[in-house]
Amino acid sequence: MADNGQRVDPRAYYALAMLVVVYTLNFIDRQIISILLPSIQAELDIADWQGGLLAGAFFALFYSTLGIPIATLADRGSRVKLISLALLIWSGMTALCGMAQNFAQLALARIGVGVGEAGCSPPAHSLISDYFPPSKRATALGVYSLGISLGIMFGLFVGGLIDELYGWRLAFLIVGLPGVVLAIVFWLTVWEPPRGLSEQGRMATHRPPVAETARFLMRRRSFLHASFGASLAAFAGYSVATFFPTFLTRTHGMSSSEIGLWLGLILGLAGGAGIFAGGFFADRFGNVDARWRVWTNAVAGLVSIPFSVAVYLVADVRMTLLVFIVPAFLSNFYQATTFAQTQSIVNLRMRGVAAAVLLLVINLIGLGLGPPVTGFISDLLADRFGADSMRYALLSLVLVGAWSTWHYWRAGVHLPADLERADDPS
Repeated sequence: MADNGQRVDPRAYYALAMLVVVYTLNFIDRQIISILLPSIQAELDIADWQGGLLAGAFFALFYSTLGIPIATLADRGSRVKLISLALLIWSGMTALCGMAQNFAQLALARIGVGVGEAGCSPPAHSLISDYFPPSKRATALGVYSLGISLGIMFGLFVGGLIDELYGWRLAFLIVGLPGVVLAIVFWLTVWEPPRGLSEQGRMATHRPPVAETARFLMRRRSFLHASFGASLAAFAGYSVATFFPTFLTRTHGMSSSEIGLWLGLILGLAGGAGIFAGGFFADRFGNVDARWRVWTNAVAGLVSIPFSVAVYLVADVRMTLLVFIVPAFLSNFYQATTFAQTQSIVNLRMRGVAAAVLLLVINLIGLGLGPPVTGFISDLLADRFGADSMRYALLSLVLVGAWSTWHYWRAGVHLPADLERADDPS
């Protein structure tokens, strides 16, 4: 991978592969609760809205807010060491989730997972932006973002099978412990690149404070629209990831192992392909016209709408799963492209904080509000629709996806001008 004759150090490819593994564990530990939620609710007697808090708000509040101070460290110190320590913390707290005896204890453990995982993506995005040049950055971040789908896939596979055979507590323990070993390997073997390696001649010596970076981003309309578009996409996406297993259990009567297998394959393969395709097409078309670096998300969102409606209205579970492949693929286009363009519109010393600001917005709105609000809607509809209440709560998310599409179109309109101002503090 090269840019204008610039070679990429071979160590960057190993580092990217390790980051994918770390991010896979990140999402296994984050999302495994979705497949375990029906069993947890049955044992601990908690409602859908409380399940949404466990999967979303309790995790997202600390994950999002701690991302800012951690990102300032990423812009000043060793990003490799930060990621290693974060992995150690979130893996240990995931294992502790399996020991919870009530809702409060499980909530505290999930908060701990969020605290640890706050130290992953901001320094990872900064590392990747130094490893790879701008014309290939969305593709590289797309490869990194494959950890999302891989994590969800393996989390569903392992979680569903272990839950059915041995219970939800052992599932948390089994997925949490490998991260402790990986943290040591990552610390010892991954290369910390020089700042600005991929953009020689654009090296910034000034290290702006968080407030300066935030003001810089707020003056970029492409960022405002893209970040809100991503937040709405995440609102729908995290809600589906959290409650789609519950929908399949209540409406279609599927077992946790069946859900883990089929949903894991769909979200892992189709979802992963969508993440990579989003980054690939953004680079392919965006190198011709910069607006297409985010307009690809708008097109994907529009095409996805009729399939997203059909998923919840067809009666046959096989058809439900078949149709779900299309939105699972298209709904992930936004992942790599949004983060790549955020990295491209800021100067080098802002990258870690810029990623954290974007994650703050996405996760407070998307993960923090999405699952709890969707669970609350399901509880409100329970008296009228019974077991189908989750079906209609998830169906309402189509409107959120359409709103996201509009913001990505507007982001594309403003992106070329903002790219020109990457080094302009005004």
